[in-house]
Amino acid sequence: MVSAVFTSSSFAIAAPANSNLINLVNQPAIEVKVSLSNTANELKFEPDRIPFEVGKRYKLLLSNPSAMKHYFTSKDFADAIWTQKVEAGHVEIKGNIRELELRPQATAEWFFVPIKQGSYILRCTIAGHSEAGMKGTILIQ
Repeated sequence: MVSAVFTSSSFAIAAPANSNLINLVNQPAIEVKVSLSNTANELKFEPDRIPFEVGKRYKLLLSNPSAMKHYFTSKDFADAIWTQKVEAGHVEIKGNIRELELRPQATAEWFFVPIKQGSYILRCTIAGHSEAGMKGTILIQ
């Protein structure tokens, strides 16, 4: 028998009925830091391989220390997670997120729960950035 741990309009994460149910929204978020470029303006993600686990709540801390804007783009990854919210500046954004643009010196926090295993391509979609090496892999196990 299965009971829903957390539900939204588009999915449910399930656990055995006899287990302790966890409210994922209140679960402490696991922090993962990713830098879009660096102070030397190199076109790369640091790290460029980012692992997550299904059913755990994450706080993805994105920063752009460079002098150029960059995008964090991975549509298939975005489709494989449930986004609780994105916080940037004094704004909280909720709903489906497909891409984040970080201007120079900007930061953003993306709170989410992975719901589908897979390997997903990460890239900056600004012309020439991905081709110059600004790409990576997001793994959900």
